[in-house]
Amino acid sequence: MSLYKTITGSKIFFIAGPCVLDTKENAEAIASKIAELKKKHNVPFIFKSSFDKANRQSLESYRGIGFEKSREILKYIKEKYTLPILTDIHEPAQAAMLDFVDVIQIPAFLCRQTDLLIAAGKTNLVVNIKKGQFASSEQMLDSVKKVFSTGNKQVLLTERGTFFGYGDLVVDFRNIAKMKKAGVPVVFDATHSVQKPGGNGNTSGGTREFIKPYACASLEFGADGIFVEVHPTPDKALCDGANSLDLKMFEDLVGSVIKRIKEVDNV
Repeated sequence: MSLYKTITGSKIFFIAGPCVLDTKENAEAIASKIAELKKKHNVPFIFKSSFDKANRQSLESYRGIGFEKSREILKYIKEKYTLPILTDIHEPAQAAMLDFVDVIQIPAFLCRQTDLLIAAGKTNLVVNIKKGQFASSEQMLDSVKKVFSTGNKQVLLTERGTFFGYGDLVVDFRNIAKMKKAGVPVVFDATHSVQKPGGNGNTSGGTREFIKPYACASLEFGADGIFVEVHPTPDKALCDGANSLDLKMFEDLVGSVIKRIKEVDNV
């Protein structure tokens, strides 16, 4: 069964991993926990991480370990832990380089970039389009159509909060229900939704304590999947640590989401 059929046939699925790869040891610690939770709960999980973060605010911000080293680690994770892999692209030419991934992600800031969306669609991989902080749910339906124009119907949409003044985000959970009108699964990014862009000066801050309640709340609006960034030591992470979960918090979140879904089924 294809990955897209697997996730669309499940009551919930998770996309989880570090913001950007730093070390193989950290990636493996996260992948091991994901594999453990996948077996325990019998729901789909996708390992996510970036090989490059090209949209950092500061020139000095950490961008990653480079494409070749990242490719090696992600292939290792995929093979050893039997996990599908998601990574993002920033330029159309990068789409053809990702022979080791299962899902191509379009970053929020680039959600309307026609050439990027079409290049991703032409790979025939699953394409996850993150809703821009500046975009309406209605505008995202047009982004889906751009991928559909390639003949690729394997699309996900992800809600990740909306700009609220400067340096803060707010979540309009109605966007989840509205984006489902596109006829594709909608994911809720519970970690970037609590991000405070530029909240620490030239790096992002975040309010980690709201991640789990946000994830559970998204289910009430029809979220099909949950996206979370995870790191063994978030406070030492080189990217987005303030809005990432440690392994124990991640396990607790997954358990809470699964419990809530079971409660709804029994109503």
